[in-house]
Amino acid sequence: MKINCLLLFLLTSLVISCSSDSDDDNSKEDSIVGVWQAYELKVNNDTASDDEKNARDLLAFLSAKKCYVLSFDFKEDLTVIIENSVQYLEIGLNSEGNGFDIPCPTEKDTETTVYVYADGKLTYTDEDRQEISVAITIDGDVMTLDAADLDIPNLNAGGQLIFKRK
Repeated sequence: MKINCLLLFLLTSLVISCSSDSDDDNSKEDSIVGVWQAYELKVNNDTASDDEKNARDLLAFLSAKKCYVLSFDFKEDLTVIIENSVQYLEIGLNSEGNGFDIPCPTEKDTETTVYVYADGKLTYTDEDRQEISVAITIDGDVMTLDAADLDIPNLNAGGQLIFKRK
């Protein structure tokens, strides 16, 4: 009898411990906490404006050089640090004089604010005290949102802005 009770206790403990592990894995996968860097702007080539295509190409060029001009650092205490160097971009000719060169900006604007993330919606207050609400999708370490909703100059024409968790 004691062996049966002990066996039942061990089996119950195993089931309870396994079920809590899977819950933790799911919450990490959907979590927004971490540093997210914008690395791609997806646009429809057939319908995209020249501004959207230029922003896409600019972001692709810089990302290939491991230069990230927009990042969000979401903390567990519900603060977010936003680093934006888009307005400091300088476009020049390359050394051969036959193409463009875009150096990675050395200056950036940094803003710290609070955020709420629930049910696929991110809400925060920007430096002008305007509430920004953006629908986002998180799939592991990739976050997708509408660029126009984010309202970042030079990246707000349209398309899907893609971030990777660092």
